Amino acid sequence: MKSVKIGLIGFGTIGCGVVRILQDNQKIIQDRLGASVEVIKIADLDITTDRGVKVGPGLLTTDANEILDNPDVDIVVELIGGYEPARSFILKALQNKKHVVTANKALLAKHGDEVFAAAEKNNVAIGFEASVGGAIPIIRSIKEAFVANRILAIEGIMNGTANYILSKMSDGNHAFNTVLKEAQDKGYAEADPTFDIEGIDSAHKIAVLTRLAYGTPVNFDDIYVQGISDISSLDIKCAHEFGYRIKLLAISKFDGKAIDVRVHPAMIPESKPMANVNGVLNAIMVCDDLMEENILVGHGAGSLPTGSAVMADVVEIARNVISGAKNRVPPQSFQNASVKNIPLKDMAEVEGEYFLRFWVLDKPGVLSRISGILGNHDISIESVIQRVKDDNGQGVPLVMMTHDAKEKNIQAALKEINDMKEVFEKTVLIRVEK
Repeated sequence: MKSVKIGLIGFGTIGCGVVRILQDNQKIIQDRLGASVEVIKIADLDITTDRGVKVGPGLLTTDANEILDNPDVDIVVELIGGYEPARSFILKALQNKKHVVTANKALLAKHGDEVFAAAEKNNVAIGFEASVGGAIPIIRSIKEAFVANRILAIEGIMNGTANYILSKMSDGNHAFNTVLKEAQDKGYAEADPTFDIEGIDSAHKIAVLTRLAYGTPVNFDDIYVQGISDISSLDIKCAHEFGYRIKLLAISKFDGKAIDVRVHPAMIPESKPMANVNGVLNAIMVCDDLMEENILVGHGAGSLPTGSAVMADVVEIARNVISGAKNRVPPQSFQNASVKNIPLKDMAEVEGEYFLRFWVLDKPGVLSRISGILGNHDISIESVIQRVKDDNGQGVPLVMMTHDAKEKNIQAALKEINDMKEVFEKTVLIRVEK
């Protein structure tokens, strides 16, 4: 039986999952592929720590070049993450005519142009299903299942840590920092959770999906990103009273002229399926001209879920190796000659409804003055909730929902309002996505 040989760079959580899948499910992989998949070398800086996965000592090395320069390796699997040395390893693998599988969304979001160009130049494949959504087959769906569909929008919950925190806050009167600590204790959040809670991880993922959906590179630094660290239990409660739940959404919409790409907390009607995806689950909705809405839900992270996505790419490439096919499916979804630069929409021009929470002095005329400033900027109010004073008697939360307004008008109005002496702290703004 033919054997497809892989070299694994990175023996952390996902790498261990890949090895465990190959050990436990080798027979079913062989039955479906018609060949075996064999790991012949694993590179990691730490090859002494017991990871709970048994491998022969001859498989382990601290030198990635033992994989990159090994003529027997058919597929290099990069699972170390980050920009460097992952970028250099991937580029060297491609230059050495080796196929590559990676879960590295950050690298593809920042250096996708360089990586895809190198793969095309050397006529080898690059698989990255595991870079977005873990076990959710969103990349394969866009590239193959929706190949005849004109995609209009992608919207998703793409970070399990943020979704766990917001879900727990929604289930009870829990403070953000309390739930974050719980997520860290359970292993759902990193010791430094910045990428997750500040939306950076989700932004990496929506940049990758935007490239595939519309056939355009995206400058990652141009994506509007806002995290969830300013969301309070009061915001969660008020959202529920208005009939919404708060989620960290990654959004990409194409109107035929420009692409609106952003990541931020959003209020979603409780009746919508996306609002009811809770815990560490991810959900990604694709809207197109043929099927309207499709929602894929699943585990977006973890050793085995992400490892299964890695193995899906390995087997797909292995099938091409065995059959002699070359890049049957374009890695960027579109043929390279059809990839074009599409401008991103200026965030200031985005329109929508807004949830605004002010913390104000409880005295006559404050509501009237705030309403007047909003009106001067063409912002009309849909509804208002005013709460009781806080424990210190220093202020009162004032909550408003607006009708459709432009982002630039909202920001200009809030600048004025936040400068009022009757306003104690910066206004919390949450956008509404219906």
